[in-house]
Amino acid sequence: MTANAAKSGFTGAAAGMIDPVSLMRIKSLELRAKVIVEGFWKGIHRSPYHGFSVEFTEYRQYTPGDDPRYIDWRLYARSDRFHIKKFEDETNLRCHLLVDRSRSMGYGSVGYSKAQYAATLAATVGYLLFSQGDAVGVATFDDQIRDYLPPRNRPGYLRRLMMALESQPEGLATDLGVPLRRIAQMLVRRGLIVLISDLLSSIDKLESDVGYLCASGHDVVIFNVLDPAELSFDFDSPALFCDIESGRDRYVDPVAAQADYKRRLNEHLDKVAFICRSLGIDYHLFATDRPFDLALLEFLQDRMGRRKQVRRRGALIGGAKA
Repeated sequence: MTANAAKSGFTGAAAGMIDPVSLMRIKSLELRAKVIVEGFWKGIHRSPYHGFSVEFTEYRQYTPGDDPRYIDWRLYARSDRFHIKKFEDETNLRCHLLVDRSRSMGYGSVGYSKAQYAATLAATVGYLLFSQGDAVGVATFDDQIRDYLPPRNRPGYLRRLMMALESQPEGLATDLGVPLRRIAQMLVRRGLIVLISDLLSSIDKLESDVGYLCASGHDVVIFNVLDPAELSFDFDSPALFCDIESGRDRYVDPVAAQADYKRRLNEHLDKVAFICRSLGIDYHLFATDRPFDLALLEFLQDRMGRRKQVRRRGALIGGAKA
């Protein structure tokens, strides 16, 4: 369990989290996402963090005189409380899921690849938002955008999103700059951008590329997904390692290289985290053996924190005007 999960009191759901290896046996990506989301809500219902979803989704409590046609009965079944969701043009979110499909994402040491984990994570976030009436879109990329579906929420669209996420990594190098700049040019309305990538590329321009999205008014969330073997580099014998993106082979003695590898990796990750903090981006480093429920929890905690900040700023501005 993460520190954030422990602080939130999310112990009830944590106990019932499904092992990612078991989840990956479900062939249908959409069904996999559904199992994760429904299991997550059941955990929330049992935990001391009950009512978590209400604040996130901008529901308001039902009051006498409200039109009962707008009661969310599915939410009532989960929470035993009557709530009304605000009208779509007032509250609905527009979310873009940006998913790295470069060749390095094809690596995996736990029975599935980073690409499969990233697709499942994106599908889970997409399923959650879509089921709440939010508009969800997908862009897959390597050194350029490969597939793009604009944010929508209409019958049959969720299946199209899942199909886009099921494509296999085919590109070569990861280049965040070109896709992020292209996305920034394409987006007219402000929204939420969820970037899922191993970020194993030069980050010299990451601050300017992601910063442009932030400056345009978008909320940005980054899930940095890495295989456990990439984080630990605990190989025990010399071997020929192949660079997936360049195709070059290199003979490496892991024992001799481990210390330098970890130092350089930690420097890279620390720099990414620093850039995100300086830009106000929600950053999460996730090993691909961690339960998806934890990713959902951290994602929702971030969204709740953002909304509270906006409310506080609004109250301060209102008080100043008064």
